[in-house]
Amino acid sequence: MTVEQFESISLTVGIGGLVAYMFYIMYRLARDSGAGRIGGLAIFLSLGLGIVGFAAKSVIQVMLEV
Repeated sequence: MTVEQFESISLTVGIGGLVAYMFYIMYRLARDSGAGRIGGLAIFLSLGLGIVGFAAKSVIQVMLEV
């Protein structure tokens, strides 16, 4: 395994772990604050939009071959 392969795999696993942890934090925030169904949806949409933007940036870079 080369250094480049290891870095690529580590980055993918690390970012995936951080995203999963962020979803856990959003879940706990919605549950502990007693936000209800609509409030929980608002939390997931607003905070989850940052994750979607980060993923979209990567996809766009691959599509444009930057």
